[in-house]
Amino acid sequence: MDDPAFEVEVDTNTQEILLHASNHDVLALKPFLRIPGNASVQDAETGFTPLHATIAACGPATSTIHTNEKGNGDVENGDGKEQEVDMEKAKNTVKELFLSGAIWNDLDSNNETPGCLAWRLGRKELYELCVEAGARAEMLLGLMGRYEVLDSGSEEEEEDEEEDDVEVVEGDVEMEAGGEDTKKESTENGEKESTKRDVNSKDYLASTLKFEDGKLLDGDNNGVMMAWETEIMTRSVASLLPPSFSTGQRILNIGFGMGIIDRMFAASNPTIHHIIEAHPSVLSKLADPDHDFGPKWESKSGVDNKIHAGKWQDIVPRLLEQGMVYDAIYFDTFGEDYSQLRNFFTEYVPGLLDESGRFGFFNGLGADRRVCYDVYTKVVECDLSDAGLEVEWEDVVVGKLGEEGEGEWEGVSRRYWVLEGYRLPTCRFLQ
Repeated sequence: MDDPAFEVEVDTNTQEILLHASNHDVLALKPFLRIPGNASVQDAETGFTPLHATIAACGPATSTIHTNEKGNGDVENGDGKEQEVDMEKAKNTVKELFLSGAIWNDLDSNNETPGCLAWRLGRKELYELCVEAGARAEMLLGLMGRYEVLDSGSEEEEEDEEEDDVEVVEGDVEMEAGGEDTKKESTENGEKESTKRDVNSKDYLASTLKFEDGKLLDGDNNGVMMAWETEIMTRSVASLLPPSFSTGQRILNIGFGMGIIDRMFAASNPTIHHIIEAHPSVLSKLADPDHDFGPKWESKSGVDNKIHAGKWQDIVPRLLEQGMVYDAIYFDTFGEDYSQLRNFFTEYVPGLLDESGRFGFFNGLGADRRVCYDVYTKVVECDLSDAGLEVEWEDVVVGKLGEEGEGEWEGVSRRYWVLEGYRLPTCRFLQ
């Protein structure tokens, strides 16, 4: 007689759904999908959802060479023998699952979303379906007043994020909210709990920033700004202040940080150069008489140079009241979710930007994995259009930046960028 202690409980409902999804059998799937939640069941061992199963069953496309799920350069080569797949049936299955409530960014045990898996296998059509579904979901959440945190975590983390208020700080625009990220790290003696706190304004503004060689870190060693961004800033300035613009431009930059882009703006000899910065450590450096953007810079004759100390949410309305108008506006804040960037270009850019001016921002939206980055490209395009702005994207090669804890990331608690390409936005009023 079999020992019941060794019996493995099998979720037959989940296995049947995954089987039909793998077979791309929509007709067999439909009765299961009438029950709420069945479109997102997960296999206990692989973490596969029906979407994962549908995509995985297609196998790799011929000579597939793609980066891994986070886009950091690992490759997987196809064997040159693409298995025979009816892609129309596969696409119809994916569409049916999304219509039935499948979640676009569920993670399997390999830390891949369905879109990550489709990208790695070279199944571009299925990848695009995942991106489109993700964009629809995020825009719906936006209409409901809450944007999804794209750095997927546990259910407990998601609940914490919904309960915590997302507060405002300066630095790079991120997709993370408040709360704690608790992970288990392997050690020689087993596992230990390690806690990484996500950025929030109270902790960030109360911390003492560290100005290290090529890095600006907060009190928890999160990267606020880093020297590798210099090429991005150079291209951003070139786009915001093209040769066709005359000298003497009016510039507004939100988030000074290390001052990378402001030094470039200053070199263009603007007539107005305003900077908004909130962190006390940065403001203390700017108050130094010998600092490039210190009191001497503000008192420079013939130029309206000004450091506005405080949160942009408090200062920008006052600039509007004063009738300030700028030719170039750049937005680079730290620890804020996408709703804050959207609020800025929806509520304030139309009043602050000259009719022929240009607006840009540090595009770190969902930069922890390619599919999230592509989703937010579509989301921001739609929201900018609603605000009366059009966006032109320029691809900038970032290249490999090293692994977490190594190279550029040595001493940084976590990487905030994993992709090899940066999508640089330049926004103008719709003509």
